[in-house]
Amino acid sequence: MNRSNASAGDGANLLALRSHNTALVLGLLRGAGAEGISRLELAEHTGLTPQAVSKITTRLRGEGLAAEAGRRASTGGKPRTVLRLVPEAGHAVGVHLDRDELRAVLVDLDGTVVGERCAPLDLGAGAEAVLAGVVRAAEELVAEVLGPPAARGPGSPGAEGLRTPATEASERSGASARGERALGGRALGGRALGGRPLGGRPLGGRGPVKQGPGEQASGKREPGERASGEREPGERASERRVSSAGEGAPLGGAALDAAPTLLGLGVALPGPLDHVRGVLHRVTGFPEWDGYPLRDALERRLGVPVVVDKDTNAAALGLAIGGGGADGGWGGGSFAYLHLGTGLGAGLVFGGGVHRGARTGAGEFGHQVVQLDGPPCTCGARGCIEALCLAAVARGDLAEAARVLGTGAANLAGLLDIDQVLLGGRTVAAAPEAFVQGVGAVLDARARREGGHDGAVPVRLAPGGPRGVAEGAAQLLLAPLFGHGNGG
Repeated sequence: MNRSNASAGDGANLLALRSHNTALVLGLLRGAGAEGISRLELAEHTGLTPQAVSKITTRLRGEGLAAEAGRRASTGGKPRTVLRLVPEAGHAVGVHLDRDELRAVLVDLDGTVVGERCAPLDLGAGAEAVLAGVVRAAEELVAEVLGPPAARGPGSPGAEGLRTPATEASERSGASARGERALGGRALGGRALGGRPLGGRPLGGRGPVKQGPGEQASGKREPGERASGEREPGERASERRVSSAGEGAPLGGAALDAAPTLLGLGVALPGPLDHVRGVLHRVTGFPEWDGYPLRDALERRLGVPVVVDKDTNAAALGLAIGGGGADGGWGGGSFAYLHLGTGLGAGLVFGGGVHRGARTGAGEFGHQVVQLDGPPCTCGARGCIEALCLAAVARGDLAEAARVLGTGAANLAGLLDIDQVLLGGRTVAAAPEAFVQGVGAVLDARARREGGHDGAVPVRLAPGGPRGVAEGAAQLLLAPLFGHGNGG
């Protein structure tokens, strides 16, 4: 038996357990709100010993993540000290890249939006233009809300970054700042995002950054590699892949890397895409993005961790866990979030967690074919529900659009037996009653045909409005910190 390996494994397991316990405590602190929660209550809810809770809360207070919220009378002995989360100790940027619009928000640890930016965007303008827009919006938000780095002294909340047992162990082992996965000491509670360390690379090292399509490390090309501007055999000019030109230019994002409370940036955009690797596939209507490593490109630009996911998944995550605000979360049940805007997609939640599927491709709701030999869709198929629904919207026939959307929702409800359907997206937001009532009518009709006593699956308008996807994108960073392991 290799004792050194066994010891290293045991140490890693212990660190993972401690991080998990810390996340449980942080989640309860956030859920308690400003009123706070006592150490005894934390022990009761987590199943941890009072001693373990005391150690965790002492560390969190030392890091500026928790603070006293007063005292509460007890049944005997001295009053209990009540603790609360310090929301301003951490922040995350959430970005929604739509086909024609960029919306970015900055949220604190409670999930409260403390800054917002919205600007026109052409998703087909190429990587350089899109990345520049993301960098600009993120830097403006951080500079406006968090202020210049000099304004945040050592005593400010989170000035040393969110530190965790995993980060401290890395430092004790002599890991350099460059070798830490959490840039600037930002290790998301040591949590794994979507079953992997943040960004898909080991916490102990940055690892090689994958180059974008057509990007070369030197002037030499590998056998079979395309030169810049060349097309693959059979590739149409309109489908030319996004170029990585300009990514070797001086990196931006200095304002983000200098913000000690910033955990990173979550980006949500239309799919399909590979959430685990942060690589885009043939984004519907924009096939030139196929194979583009968006996560790695943004991390190089911004110098902070980045998580990429589909817009519908991000919105569904935000709805599933809430943000500690008035809207709260939607509990541990199941629901489908249907997003109708410039496209149509779904985010699926089962047991309180986002379902992404084996290849992170679940939720391509808009491309179920409901009319054989129907009108062509931008995905290349014919008769897709997205094509039919958007065509009805373009004609101004919202009743028909709602009926088509309801047909797809009824198919989904019948297949998955979900608890409820939530509707969102700018098209729904422009006429919420028409869509909620229209989709609900189709589900009601299906329920009557099937009989039973439970009635139809309820249809509701999703909270969050036009920034729901951007808020959910920020939760891709925050969720793992509070024990929602499938956040990122």
